[in-house]
Amino acid sequence: MKKIFPITNGLHGEIKIPGDKSVSHRAVMISSLADKTVEIENFLFGADCLSTVDCMKKMGVDIKISNEKIFVTGRGLHGLCEPSEILDAGNSGTTLRLLLGLTAAQNFFAVFTGDKSLSKRPLARVIKPLSEMGAEIFCRNENKNLPAAVLPKKNLRAINYKMPVASAQVKSAIIFAALYADSVTKIIEPYPSRNHTEKMLSAFGVKIETADNEIKIFPAEKLIAPEKIIVPGDISSAAYWIVLASILKNSEVVIKNVGVNETRTGIIDVMKKMGAKIKFLNVTESGGEKSADIKISSSELHGIEFGGEFIPRLIDEIPALAVAAAFAEGTTIIKNVGELRVKESDRLSAIVEEFNKISPNSFEADADSLIIHGGRKKFFAECKTNSDHRMAMALSIFGAAAEGVLIDDEDCVKISYPNFFKFFDE
Repeated sequence: MKKIFPITNGLHGEIKIPGDKSVSHRAVMISSLADKTVEIENFLFGADCLSTVDCMKKMGVDIKISNEKIFVTGRGLHGLCEPSEILDAGNSGTTLRLLLGLTAAQNFFAVFTGDKSLSKRPLARVIKPLSEMGAEIFCRNENKNLPAAVLPKKNLRAINYKMPVASAQVKSAIIFAALYADSVTKIIEPYPSRNHTEKMLSAFGVKIETADNEIKIFPAEKLIAPEKIIVPGDISSAAYWIVLASILKNSEVVIKNVGVNETRTGIIDVMKKMGAKIKFLNVTESGGEKSADIKISSSELHGIEFGGEFIPRLIDEIPALAVAAAFAEGTTIIKNVGELRVKESDRLSAIVEEFNKISPNSFEADADSLIIHGGRKKFFAECKTNSDHRMAMALSIFGAAAEGVLIDDEDCVKISYPNFFKFFDE
């Protein structure tokens, strides 16, 4: 259990956040398909990303850790080996879904498993397009849940796939499989989702064309690796400090080296619409990914309504945004968030149940929307995280800005932000 006390004098100074989880996953996977050693700097040593490292090692990739850096010696596009053990994705949906796409095109047998939470998450929507490409993947419960068995396959068919829901994980699984397809694969999204896979594969020499919501992936002959990949800080981790600095009086902080990829900055756009004072400083670019220092000052927030194309750009940040909305004037309505029900926990239900313990009668939800009534009285509360890292961190900043909180599971933050609680202990 972890008790968080109220912060009464605001946030000040500089905050350094962990490397981006999404980029860290992809850096290891894609480097594994190249033919030389790649140094990965600022890699996120969280449980999810280490699950990816473990899976790639089991497929024969030489991966070494030295001085907080990762060195990946790729085996080439066709050099992965059949794993002699089951591939354990742990709690990581990114590991599982992306590697389903990658192994779908390999001429070997692979079996995936995961923890209790991951085993409940749906797989049908990623298996469907891969099956259309000719992959043979079998799971429990009519191809919905782990474990998953992937049968050997030499060749895959290119497809034109219209995605029913914007999902970077599903899209990336198709993109990995498309590297091995017989011609050009086309993906059409309802809204643009995170494009880290496209950007990094392009940096490795893969031909990918994008226009509006359409992506074309050309089959690859080889991947040409850079000597180094520098992972930017994770904006999903920065989100908690962005919100906390905005809602606490007398705050002014700078969060260093945050990834500001345009498909990830939905939280910045929404917070600014709510009245937050946020500035980008020292904008740089490396490997196709922009990063910046983010300056946040205390502000008076007001409720807004949003949904649609914003949601794929901030889906992981909604628990933090719900905290901001609780301190805003008026009502905030967030639409099209049914996806939250199939994350590490049913986050939509969890937000309503747990956040209302701190601010009673402030949160309500239906099948696809979240409504937050701001400005209501806050209390100390004992809350459950449901072993969900993002719920644990959102509850922590909620308590810090209110009257404190006691959460039941602090270890779950190791998935994405291992040092999160050091801030509150200093």
